[in-house]
Amino acid sequence: MIREAIIERTIQIINQLPEDKALEIADFADFIIKKYEEQLLTDNIQKVVVESETFNFLNEEDSIYSVSDLKERYQ
Repeated sequence: MIREAIIERTIQIINQLPEDKALEIADFADFIIKKYEEQLLTDNIQKVVVESETFNFLNEEDSIYSVSDLKERYQ
């Protein structure tokens, strides 16, 4: 319901503007949708990586080094 009201209000405002200003709004809307789509893509890639079992072998691997192997310890 709120979305429809926002769209209607925006259309009314755009209709009152000169063509060059309406074009600026269209360009801005294109920018926003591309940014949104990129964020969705990034989020979905991160989800696939997190849910993937590709690197599970790293969790099962025994540590081959310990603190005693260090030459110098950072404090």
